[in-house]
Amino acid sequence: MKRRGKAALCLGMAGVMAAGTMLSGCGKEEANGKVKIEVVQYKPEAVDVFEELEKKFNETHDNIELVIDSPNDAMTILKTRFIREDYPDIIGIGSDVNYSNFLDSDMLMDISDFDGLDDIKEAYLETDKEMEYVPMDGVYAMPYMANASGVLYNKDMFEEHGWTIPTTWDEFTALCERIEAEGIQPLYFGFKDSWTCLAPWNAIAADLAPSDVCSEVNKGNTTFTDNYREVAEKEKALLAYAQDNPAAYGYNDACTAFAKGESAMFVIGSYAVPQIKSVNPDMNIDSFVFPASNNAEENVLNSGNDLQFSIMKNCEHKEEAYEVLRFFMEDENVQAYIDDQSAVPCKKGDFELPSMLDGMKEYINEGKLADYQDHHYPSEMSVDAMIQTYLLDGSENATDKFLKKFDTEWVRYNRDLIQKVQDYEKENGSNN
Repeated sequence: MKRRGKAALCLGMAGVMAAGTMLSGCGKEEANGKVKIEVVQYKPEAVDVFEELEKKFNETHDNIELVIDSPNDAMTILKTRFIREDYPDIIGIGSDVNYSNFLDSDMLMDISDFDGLDDIKEAYLETDKEMEYVPMDGVYAMPYMANASGVLYNKDMFEEHGWTIPTTWDEFTALCERIEAEGIQPLYFGFKDSWTCLAPWNAIAADLAPSDVCSEVNKGNTTFTDNYREVAEKEKALLAYAQDNPAAYGYNDACTAFAKGESAMFVIGSYAVPQIKSVNPDMNIDSFVFPASNNAEENVLNSGNDLQFSIMKNCEHKEEAYEVLRFFMEDENVQAYIDDQSAVPCKKGDFELPSMLDGMKEYINEGKLADYQDHHYPSEMSVDAMIQTYLLDGSENATDKFLKKFDTEWVRYNRDLIQKVQDYEKENGSNN
C-alpha cells in the first residue's frame, strides 16, 4: 500500500477535500437542459463495449447525457485531474491500492442507499471492505466485473489422455508427474515478464494465506514470514514441472506455447485467453481452481473486482449518477460486457459465462472466492520482481531471505500507513 504522505500517491487530495467541496467538472447541466454525467474508466481494452453502452444510454434517456472516456493511461489522467480539481462524476477502476488511496483521501461518495447494491454478490462487497486501510462506515463502490485466476488447461489434451482435474496439491503434483511421464510439458511460464510471477502467487495465496494478512501485518499482529512461507515454497515447487529457464520467456511466449500445445496447463488468469486464442482460435480451453491445499474444502477461486464504479463525493447530480449505475447493471448490459471481455459478473443472476470458465462456475456461483493479494501491495515495492528474483535463487536459504525481505520492504514502503492503522487501533480498540 502506498504511503499517504507521498504526493505521487495522494496528490494533495486529502488537502483538497479538506479545503471544501470542489464542484468543478461534476454533473454539469448542458445548454440543452440535460445533465451531463461523465464516466472515466480505466480499461481501454473495453472501449468498444463502453461506446455501445454510451450510445444505448443516450438513445433511451432524455434528461441525461452520458459521456464515457476510456483513456489508455486512465489512472495517471485521473490523478492529474484530481490535482486540478477537475473531477468526473463516476470513475471505473479496480479494487486495488489506487481505490484504497482515493477512499483514504475522502474523495468517494457513500452509496449505501443505492438500490442496486442488493444485487451484488456479497463476496465482492466484502472484498472492497478489505481494501479499507481503517474500517469505514458505508459503501463506496459498486463492484461490476471480476476476473478469475487459476489453471487454464488444454481440454482436448486432457480428454485424449484421460487426465482428471486435481482437487488437492498432492493430486496436482501427481498429475504434473504423470503428464511429464507421458512426454508432455505440464506447465509453461513467462517469468521474463515479472508480473506473471504474481499469477501463481495470488492463486496459491488465495488458498493458503488469510485474505486480511496485509491488514493484520499493518496492525502488528503477524508477519508475512508467518503467512507466506508455504505460498513461496509451493510456487517455487512449480518450477520442477515447467520448461527450462522460464525467466527467459515472456508472457506472449507462454501464451503462444500453450496455444500450440507445448504444455498441458498454464497457471494464469482468464484475461490470457484472448491472447492465447489469437494464436489458436480453435483451442478448447477450460480452467480449474488452483488446488494449493491438501484439503479440497479450503481451496477457493482467486477472483477480485476487476472493474467497479465509484461516484465522486462532490458530484452534483447523485440521482442521475445512480441512473447510470442502474443502466450498467441491467442484465443485458452486464451480459454484453461479459461477452465482450470474457469477464465474471459481480451481479447475482443466471448469466452465460465464457466456456473457458466452466471448471470454475461452481465457485463463481457460490461466491467461494478470495481476492488477489497483490491488490494490497504498493507498486513501489515491486513484489513481482522480488518473487522473480526468489524463483531464480537456488541457494539453500532462498525462502528465508525472500520472506525477510518481504517484511522489511513492507515496512519501508508502508511506514506511514502502518502508523495510521496502529494509531487507529489504539484509539478504537482491536475489535473494530
